[in-house]
Amino acid sequence: MPRPLPVAPPDPSLCPLCGAPNVCAMELEQSTGQPQPPCWCTQVAIDSATLARIPPQAQNLACICPRCAAQAVPPASA
Repeated sequence: MPRPLPVAPPDPSLCPLCGAPNVCAMELEQSTGQPQPPCWCTQVAIDSATLARIPPQAQNLACICPRCAAQAVPPASA
């Protein structure tokens, strides 16, 4: 019986939803060792339905991009 092919880990610099660069300052700092300003994602609210679309193998390993994060903006709380 053939073994399933191993799944490559996600590229932390690419959005796991669309494959575009995610512009993650935290990943850039980790990969280059150069200090970065706060990441764009720390200053926005991302809809839980959008986060739920991230494949399990990419969760907590690759950030979504600003475009995907903006596609479903959560409603303002009253």
